[in-house]
Amino acid sequence: MNDKTADAWRDDDRLRLECGVFGVFDTPGAAQVTALGLHALQHRGEEACGIAAFDGQGFHTERHMGHVAEAFSGADLGERLPGKSAIGHTRYSTAGGSVLRNVQPMFADLEAGGVALAHNGNLTNFLTLRERLVSEGHIFQSTSDSEVILQLIAISRKGRFVDRFIDALSQIEGGYALVALTNKKLIGARDPLGIRPLVLGDLNGKPVLCSETRALDMVGAKFVRDIEHGEVIVISHDGIESVRPFPAAKARPCVFEYIYFAMPDSVVNGRSVYDVRKRMGQRLAEESFASADIVVPVPDSGVPAALGFAQASGIPYEMGIIRNHHLGRTFIQPSQDARELSVRMKHMPNRAVLAGKRVILVEDSIVRGTTMAKVVKMVRAAGAREVHLRSASPELRFPDFYGIDMPEREQLIAARLSVPQMADYFGVDSLAFLTVDGLYWAMDAGARDPACPQFTDHYFTGDYPTRLLDREIAEGRNDEAEQRQLSFLVDA
Repeated sequence: MNDKTADAWRDDDRLRLECGVFGVFDTPGAAQVTALGLHALQHRGEEACGIAAFDGQGFHTERHMGHVAEAFSGADLGERLPGKSAIGHTRYSTAGGSVLRNVQPMFADLEAGGVALAHNGNLTNFLTLRERLVSEGHIFQSTSDSEVILQLIAISRKGRFVDRFIDALSQIEGGYALVALTNKKLIGARDPLGIRPLVLGDLNGKPVLCSETRALDMVGAKFVRDIEHGEVIVISHDGIESVRPFPAAKARPCVFEYIYFAMPDSVVNGRSVYDVRKRMGQRLAEESFASADIVVPVPDSGVPAALGFAQASGIPYEMGIIRNHHLGRTFIQPSQDARELSVRMKHMPNRAVLAGKRVILVEDSIVRGTTMAKVVKMVRAAGAREVHLRSASPELRFPDFYGIDMPEREQLIAARLSVPQMADYFGVDSLAFLTVDGLYWAMDAGARDPACPQFTDHYFTGDYPTRLLDREIAEGRNDEAEQRQLSFLVDA
């Protein structure tokens, strides 16, 4: 983590971030197919990427910092990573620093043979498990929570590998989607509440696992179904076996996949991301209409909601801001310095559209507020007469612990300021957010039932779907004890 203190680690908003996973079984050129699938999942993690392949005799792995195109575009990829089965990963750091030893897939030689593992999500009892394992003498090679899963598989006393895998899953908490590759099987698993997404596809009769359906489209595979919440799917030469080892629970998938993370051409849990985002804009227009000349999205993730707002309000949609697509997405940049730089470089005003106009500016969400303040200033400088800001999600007031890049609560602007105070801070003529009930309407889920919510929506409501064991322990410790527990995450 580049010489950061434990306190800085706790405050660094780069830690709880999204990743993408991909796996293919018994398919010629598996590494090439996996690399192509990872291209489609690049938006889920731009810090690092990796592929592990099995050629019938042994495993071959490569892990790199940087983008998929830089790491896996060579014509010799099939020679470097031979085999007919492979898994891959695009990464932002979740638990652990942005260093090569934390890049996935992770590989271990276990008693039953080799296993490679790729993980999207975050374990909420990672620190507790790791502290226990370290005290028992286990040696870790990384600071990633994914390695804890491998350690739990290794020490399980169950017989079959699948049973060891399930035994490990029974001890972890949080949100996760996993793909694992052994010398005989490709295994996928989704957490008991289905917080993190995972889908099954078919490529010329061979199974594919991935985080989003767009990765299936990229490799020419057909969508089969979503992996269900709490399901473990075991793929081998004998076919596909579905195991449901956990007690029945109501699914609560992450609603932020629809707001921001998934790409609009994906279908997540049976819902078109594009359609949901348009409906968010439509409902936003009904809830918070403003008299204006044009509706302008903050590109790119604000585009579908702005289209929906324009269609519902009858106000013309215009591209008043042009995005430079050669830069990564601001919300999930790995450091604050990089985030500030990209804000200044990624958006350019379309002065011919904005000058003299009353503008409704539509954004998918407002997190820290630093980006939005600069965007509004830019739109004003381009000659906009009025700026009315609309967020296609409710106010973000609570941090996330299941795999999303979201800072501590005191860094969330909506947790610190009222709506009028935020409007003053941004320098806008009016500001409004989509209501929580409006968000559920856009999801075609009716009104939110506080006693039984259909989605993981704690960032708006504070209603966390699981216990937060590490958080609870940390908050109950004194600073010295907490410092000791967190200190292992500081990379020298």
